[in-house]
Amino acid sequence: MGMSTQQYSVSQPPIQNLFTWIQSGEIAIPEIQRPFVWDSTKVRHLLDSLFRGYPVGYLITWRNPDVKLKDGTTSSGKRILIDGQQRVTALMAALLGYEVVDKNYQTIKIRIAFHPVKRIFEVTNPAIEKDASWISDISIVFNPSTSVIDLVTNYCAKNAGTNKDDIHRSIELLRAITSNQIGIIELDPELDIETVTIIFIRVNSEGVPLSQADFAMSKIAVNETYGGNTLRKAIDYFCHLSVAPEFFSTIKKDHVFSKTDFFSQMSWLQKDNEDIYDPTYTDMLRVAFTSEFKRGRLEDLVALLSGRNFETRQYEEEIVKDSFSRLKNAIMRFMNETHFKRFIMIIRSAGYVDSSMIGGQNALNFAYILYLTLREKGMKDADIEQYVRRWFVMSVLTSRYSGSPESVFDYDIRQIHAQGIEAYSESIVKGTLSDAFWDAALPQEMNTSVASSPYFRAFQAAQIKMNDKGFLSSDISVRELIEVKSDVHHIFPKDYLKKNGLTRGQYNQIANYVVAQSEINIAIGNKEPKVYFDQIKSQCASGKKCYGNITDPQALKENLRMNCIPDGIENMTLDEYPDFLEQRRKLMALKIKDYFRSL
Repeated sequence: MGMSTQQYSVSQPPIQNLFTWIQSGEIAIPEIQRPFVWDSTKVRHLLDSLFRGYPVGYLITWRNPDVKLKDGTTSSGKRILIDGQQRVTALMAALLGYEVVDKNYQTIKIRIAFHPVKRIFEVTNPAIEKDASWISDISIVFNPSTSVIDLVTNYCAKNAGTNKDDIHRSIELLRAITSNQIGIIELDPELDIETVTIIFIRVNSEGVPLSQADFAMSKIAVNETYGGNTLRKAIDYFCHLSVAPEFFSTIKKDHVFSKTDFFSQMSWLQKDNEDIYDPTYTDMLRVAFTSEFKRGRLEDLVALLSGRNFETRQYEEEIVKDSFSRLKNAIMRFMNETHFKRFIMIIRSAGYVDSSMIGGQNALNFAYILYLTLREKGMKDADIEQYVRRWFVMSVLTSRYSGSPESVFDYDIRQIHAQGIEAYSESIVKGTLSDAFWDAALPQEMNTSVASSPYFRAFQAAQIKMNDKGFLSSDISVRELIEVKSDVHHIFPKDYLKKNGLTRGQYNQIANYVVAQSEINIAIGNKEPKVYFDQIKSQCASGKKCYGNITDPQALKENLRMNCIPDGIENMTLDEYPDFLEQRRKLMALKIKDYFRSL
């Protein structure tokens, strides 16, 4: 294999050297947004393997590219540990007594016990702590100030019948773990992320594959020169706070962080219970990066944070500095209370008032990118609102950002800057939401039994936006029903269709769904429409209520119209079901069309 094709080097340093490199910062652990997720038994297992001399898999490091400094000299890149983080963290926690942060962001200690007679490991528990035959925390053995001779003497004094030489030998074997070798694969700094990702996945079938966002997070975390470690924390903390506002008190205790601008910028989240948009770190990076750098591919962010000059293909310190400063500003904009809350208000004003109605996160991400972009351009608030609302609903209806969003993000943001939002939005809407879409494609797409379908959600949003009432309700609105998390109900009852031999895909059609009060649904039970509509007609004549409060034929007609129920429902039986579905899909599509035009 010629050197030209070898894209990595392999070394087998003792674990001790690895510790030294990490403590001196020569290898950086980027804590890629992943707290320590192993449970203690996994740590015990790892130590057991090392003790027995079994291989424990390779660590993968990736050296940052060397960058040119202003004075023309070159500074060599740090090595980033991109795979093996959990293993290294486990070793440092168990052997060196380091504290780790668990998945609930709590700081914990991991304590592993060793039995020098049986030469086995266990996770420390209260029983082991009381049992003199165990050394309840092995980090004592690795502490440089511990005297092995004293340790052995004390142990033998407490455990009658033990032999000093045997115990000494056990302790020495335990300490020898750190001179065991561990394989390190170092990847060439010139490799692009795609290749690194492929290598990562092939070497590490167990591991969670890293995304572009993970690589970006590691580039951010290891760059202390430009405050990357603080920026990474800000992103982490914001995501955690938006899900759990009570986490604020924990962040406040991080005294270094709580003095930063980031902290004051996100403090508003402690009182926020909105859950329509709870961004992950990937969402935050996407939005901040695309709105600031006018590019859609996160691999470009990784390249910029490494100092890549896209023209000359060199790596320059100036570009690293500039990219960090711009990203920091963009993250600050993302967290801004006014921006964030206005954006949510726009989404709600389109009828998407509940988190259950939000499908793909990327439609929201791009809508926020658009919002921030138009703000930067100084557009009037009322216009921003309209463009963002329409763009969001258009992208949901056409599934614009499902699949591979990055290339579409990239294309859209460039066109918005090149053509202006007015012209570009106009051409996209005309192209994707044509008459053919409303009259043929959309009714066809609604031939589905997936209740989480974007089309059914858009239908619900349309009903909310138009202040529609629930099916057969005179007072209770669709919005109220959705906000109290009511279920969808079947117009042709599910039980009735099932008894008549229809399959799940047939009775759960979204065109058979309405949002209704559960008491109305219960009253309908498994009666076919012809039967229960006869009763509703007599309710309108006599005023004796069995379904909701509608007692007036005109009000009934109006309720059926707003719920897109086809004419003739009062005579329908099983035979009319297929025809009913087809008619209702068309009516629902027309409603969504009117709704979209009203945005």
